[in-house]
Amino acid sequence: MRSRAALAAVVLGVFAVGAAHAEVDPQLCFACHGPNGNSANPAVPSLAGQPAQFITTQLIMFREKRRTDPLMSPIAAPLTNPEISALGKFFAGQQHAAPAKKPAENVLAAGRKLAEDYNCVVCHGAALKGQQHIPRLAGQQVEYLRTQLRGFMAGTRFDMDGNMTSAAQRLKPADVDLLAEYISGLE
Repeated sequence: MRSRAALAAVVLGVFAVGAAHAEVDPQLCFACHGPNGNSANPAVPSLAGQPAQFITTQLIMFREKRRTDPLMSPIAAPLTNPEISALGKFFAGQQHAAPAKKPAENVLAAGRKLAEDYNCVVCHGAALKGQQHIPRLAGQQVEYLRTQLRGFMAGTRFDMDGNMTSAAQRLKPADVDLLAEYISGLE
């Protein structure tokens, strides 16, 4: 009996240690963020092709409750730094899917002008593909973009350094819709 109890304790201990060091399977993220991180849900961002540092920063912010979301906060809470790093590297390495819809020529011209006038290109890059801790916007879901811009305008969206809030507060409602449509159609 003692040997069975000891064996059970060893087996359970091995599983506990294995579980503590298990890597998070990125496929778990696919349920919301789409295959390989290419979301088809208008309210959920695509992760494919995002800078690794951006993904890791956001996951840490969710884990540390500096950014909150009813779905993401509990998912990020138990993640370890190595798991977060692995997820960032995985999604950064995925090919971002081409947008389903291209904007009309007038939207392309007006959107490009707004992105330059509001200095979106300064932080997010000339092609709006992000860099380091700054997210890729190009090809992102249009409704997700609208929601985030409106949140920055209202001061309700987490903003680590305040740059997005101050930039977005200058936007007019029509600018938000035009920028979101323009950006979502970029490759």
